Amino acid sequence: RRVAVATVLAMKPEILVLDEPSSNLDPASRRELAEILRSLDITIIMVTHDLPYAYELCERSLILSGGIIAADGKTKDILKNEELLKKHRLELPAGFSI
Repeated sequence: RRVAVATVLAMKPEILVLDEPSSNLDPASRRELAEILRSLDITIIMVTHDLPYAYELCERSLILSGGIIAADGKTKDILKNEELLKKHRLELPAGFSI
């Protein structure tokens, strides 16, 4: 995954689109990728079910449901809204708090 990200970054994009970037990564690789992504001065669009990773990396989040935007706002606010998460079948991992 690092090679793929490095290859794309070599093209100096203005926008980086990532699909489940943390999937199948060990904890050290997750941290390394997060550090790289935080260091970039570009727009990043990330599709993920990894809510803690989204919380760590994204100022703003959307919840899509049936192809429609169901929520749009600060990631922290969205993830604190238990009713919203439940309605869209999303869960924070046990022990994770915001």
